Amino acid sequence: MKKTVFVFSSLIVALLALFKFSKYSYVSGDVSLEIVIAVIAIVFFIIGVYINKRTLRKEKISSISIDYKKIEQLGISKREYEVLVQISDGLSNKEIADKLFVSESTIKTHVSSLLAKLDAKRRTQAIQKAKALQIIAI
Repeated sequence: MKKTVFVFSSLIVALLALFKFSKYSYVSGDVSLEIVIAVIAIVFFIIGVYINKRTLRKEKISSISIDYKKIEQLGISKREYEVLVQISDGLSNKEIADKLFVSESTIKTHVSSLLAKLDAKRRTQAIQKAKALQIIAI
């Protein structure tokens, strides 16, 4: 957390320095307004690319491998697994039914079957157990 705060605060200080320098250059008449705007735009573009690369790298590191053997041992079908993944994304039965092109009652049946197979009483408990068993990504 301290590192993030330090990076963003140094970024803000550097941008403020850039703005002050560009203001000074423009007022003194050394540089035209278009060049100042172009430099600031390039700096923001580079910062955006850097932040995007850092974010993507963290997502790759945090992903875990899914234990497909455990899914087979629990007897979870492919469709039930799809429903489990959608539940972990926070979707309701209606939203899952619309996304998977099935009826809502079919989704309710799959959810009931998943709860029984994972020995869970609620959807949230099923997701917690699935994460603990490493059958869904965190």
